[in-house]
Amino acid sequence: MSRTNFDTLLEAGCHFGHLKRKWNPAMAPYIFMERNGIHIIDLHKTVAKIDEAAEALKQIAKSGKKVLFVATKKQAKQIVADKAQSVNMPYVIERWPGGMLTNFPTIRKAVKKMATIDKLTSDGTYSNLSKREVLQISRQRAKLDKTLGSIADLTRLPSALFVIDVMKEHIAVREANRLGIPVFAIVDTNSNPLDIDFVIPANDDATKSVEVILEACCAAMQEGLEERKAEKIDMEAAGEAPATRGKKKSTKARLDKSDEEAINAAKAAAFLKEDEEA
Repeated sequence: MSRTNFDTLLEAGCHFGHLKRKWNPAMAPYIFMERNGIHIIDLHKTVAKIDEAAEALKQIAKSGKKVLFVATKKQAKQIVADKAQSVNMPYVIERWPGGMLTNFPTIRKAVKKMATIDKLTSDGTYSNLSKREVLQISRQRAKLDKTLGSIADLTRLPSALFVIDVMKEHIAVREANRLGIPVFAIVDTNSNPLDIDFVIPANDDATKSVEVILEACCAAMQEGLEERKAEKIDMEAAGEAPATRGKKKSTKARLDKSDEEAINAAKAAAFLKEDEEA
């Protein structure tokens, strides 16, 4: 079953590419035609690519791994934040913190700093500080929260990146490529698809276009998360029986052991008795 269809994508304006003179020749396989100096994307290929990407994202979510969503352009910010939150995934919608992937431990330190400031607030340390110090710390906390608040739960490197506009987020793409992290991306006609593992050829400037594609991908991820939950419940239910069997076995093993000890003790007693009689 297809995650989306030609008409939905057409209605959302996913087929509008950039001006012909701005194109990247590597996008040629995904371009259907040129009209009024603008490239038109082949939506049949987009539908197939969305299905391919959605299936891969579903498996990542099912295995309990994280996908980091990246979109710092104005049109996509809010949609990405909402969709990522709906599937409980981390996201970056402000400035991409340089070295976020390649220098991950430093980013984690900054996130821990936020937790430390929160601790100061809760344990009453603030009451011993001057107003100026409190203000400075609060500003620092707000600044950290703006850039790193959405990745506070990301304790290890993400298993994949989902990028809107690979030209704007080229640093994020480069870092992911360097670490071998697969990249899913909405790629427009002016971008280079060669560094992207899962290319979704579509208009990355229209809010509606981004929303339709993210909806299909996040729905697949939600399915993966629900399947993981169901499997966990089934395993726990099935796990009760083997655990009990194991318990019985260990009790039996203990009984066998005590029987063996009793026999050995009886043999030793008999041996001593024979010695005494002799």
